[in-house]
Amino acid sequence: MSHLLTIADLKELARRRVPTMFFDYADSGAWTEGTYRANEEDFADIKLRQRVLVDMTDRSLETTMIGEKVSMPVALAPTGLTGMQHADGEMLAAQAAEAFGVPFTLSTMSICSIEDVASVTTKPFWFQLYVMRDRDFVRNLIDRAKAANCSALVLTADLQILGQRHKDVRNGLSAPPKLTLANLFDMALRPRWCAAMLGTQRRTFRNIVGHAKGVGDLSSLSSWTAEQFDPKLSWDDVAWIKENWGGKLIIKGILDEEDARMAAKTGADAIIVSNHGGRQLDGARSSISMLPRIVEAVDGRIEVHVDGGIRSGQDVLKAIALGAKGTYIGRPFLYGLGAMGREGVTLALEIIRKELDITMALCGKRRITDVDGSILAR
Repeated sequence: MSHLLTIADLKELARRRVPTMFFDYADSGAWTEGTYRANEEDFADIKLRQRVLVDMTDRSLETTMIGEKVSMPVALAPTGLTGMQHADGEMLAAQAAEAFGVPFTLSTMSICSIEDVASVTTKPFWFQLYVMRDRDFVRNLIDRAKAANCSALVLTADLQILGQRHKDVRNGLSAPPKLTLANLFDMALRPRWCAAMLGTQRRTFRNIVGHAKGVGDLSSLSSWTAEQFDPKLSWDDVAWIKENWGGKLIIKGILDEEDARMAAKTGADAIIVSNHGGRQLDGARSSISMLPRIVEAVDGRIEVHVDGGIRSGQDVLKAIALGAKGTYIGRPFLYGLGAMGREGVTLALEIIRKELDITMALCGKRRITDVDGSILAR
């Protein structure tokens, strides 16, 4: 493990250990992948002020996100098919996040179910909701999240229809994978992954199979989303969701100032500035480039978080300096999971924490709650 020093190191190990279709699912964007690349590249354009001869002792990264104490302002983002990066992936990632003191967000399109994750954790996790045409199914999902004591509902607003990711189409993405000759050969080259997957029964979308009407065996993400994702979803539906949920609500997928102002009017607790990791509207602005505009637009009326392109603790610090109250990592923890299971998720979090802590100190700050735009070089 001594050579695994960065998120990029974990990515390369995951590339070797995870079957191509599932690695590509995590590591792809829509169409040209221009927005996916911009999410990362635009962080590099933000420069920091180096400060010297300041007291760097007794540093703390502790803060809160929607009123919940976190060991650093980072949550694990909701990611679909996490349990295909590594057997029982959502359960392992949730355990790692709990031990680390950061939130874990379970996707509707997870391999492990809400109940699976609840069975291996002791603290409340967050649940991400996709809104389907079948509102009875949506209501049932919300009720199941309540029963599992989830402490926040994350409503994804930017996936009413599915953006095309060319790699997924070319790879014939499905869960479980179709046993074609090419896929069998690819999996044979990854014996660790195969051995772990043979040891679990969790290989399909367990939040859906056995819960949605007429769905007893779900083998394709694309066919389900094409049939069930609701293109009519509007701001009027947020009130219905908020009423049925009754708890803390986060709206994910905000990338425009006007949408941010609309979200603030709903009474939600937070928004996530996000372009779905570059997986929806290719050609959209990066999340980090829109963050300052959205922070200004809402003017403190709602808590602002951000995801997309975060690959280091320095990226986290830059986002906090630009006004985010919290950040989310998706691909970094997936790379860790694919590379080493739960231990890899923990390592990804440790890498980010160390980078965040050292960079904060070298910028002259001791507490993450004191970080603001003054640490940025203008």
